[in-house]
Amino acid sequence: MTKIRSILVVCLGNRCRSPMAAVLLQQALPDCIVLSAGLEPPVGADADPRAVRLLSREGVDLRAHRARAIDARLVEQADLVLVMEADQRDWLEGLHAGARGKTFRLCESIDADVPDPYGGSHGMFAVVLGMIRHGVDAWSTRVQQLENASGCEETS
Repeated sequence: MTKIRSILVVCLGNRCRSPMAAVLLQQALPDCIVLSAGLEPPVGADADPRAVRLLSREGVDLRAHRARAIDARLVEQADLVLVMEADQRDWLEGLHAGARGKTFRLCESIDADVPDPYGGSHGMFAVVLGMIRHGVDAWSTRVQQLENASGCEETS
């Protein structure tokens, strides 16, 4: 893997998993640009209220988030693309050839998909957030190890 300056986090609707993961990755890697998008989002929709409540308890604000669709520009600009499920990686790589070789699951380190909590209970959201935290910890550690010599650079 080469230098990681920008990360794109992708899920289906861009209302739960990818916004939570993106904001946590941004906190863990403040010098990187971290964005999120969805494969089939309700464009412009707010983050799911359960995700907003869970993260607000920890001082993280998702209220300004609005769902957006993935496009070729987002994929091309990202050095690393993180999806929630293996099927999403296949789907994304089929849509955008530029995603090949730089798209991985968020929980790749434990060989797990992050299930979609949308429409589920608060408890389901809490379980998913725990998995997301695990993936964020693993990837932020990996990115920091890769960047040990020079660190992430902000792009203007």
